[in-house]
Amino acid sequence: MNKKSSFYRNGIDYHEIIECITSALDAKDANTAGHSKRVSELSLEVCRLLDMDSSESEKIHIAAHLHDIGKIGVPDHVLNKDGKLTAEEWECMKKHPQIGAEILSKSHHLIEVKDMVLCHHERIDGKGYPLGLVGHEIPFGAKIIAVCDSIDAMLSDRSYRKSHSYEYCYGEIRKNLGVMYDFEIGSLVLEHWDMVIQLYKQYRKEILNKKII
Repeated sequence: MNKKSSFYRNGIDYHEIIECITSALDAKDANTAGHSKRVSELSLEVCRLLDMDSSESEKIHIAAHLHDIGKIGVPDHVLNKDGKLTAEEWECMKKHPQIGAEILSKSHHLIEVKDMVLCHHERIDGKGYPLGLVGHEIPFGAKIIAVCDSIDAMLSDRSYRKSHSYEYCYGEIRKNLGVMYDFEIGSLVLEHWDMVIQLYKQYRKEILNKKII
């Protein structure tokens, strides 16, 4: 990692600290173990495709790794429920972006990524949560995380369904360009789909191997 990054200061690698934090979430939510790591790596790759500044890419990378940290505040019976959530349980789950942003706001070093965490479930059409923001109001990094989060969610098993195919995932992103997802970001991902999926498979394998070791 580039030591000039805002997340490597005074000899401290904040990525290592974040790994510890997200490992705690993995232990609480076994159904999505490794999810945050995969989303963070995909987000970094999308930043590269967009030719973004390294400093901004690093912030998005960190925010993506922490995007679900607020689920620590979601009750276990909701987080680990087998089957679909009730309307009341879903409202409880939808609080996790706000909880995550509140957690990050306590850190001087992480406060700069809290808005991306807060807004990663917002939609371009304004039908997302928790704020109901529309396109230009959503932080750009949050838009990147939203696409990558959806890819991993669709390609992973959940308690209420099996993973979807790569073809299904591609079709859902294409169908929702400019609706759920930023048109520029989503289109770029689809344009480089084969490469993105190849890297995604590599991330899954590396994370699995790390857990086995």
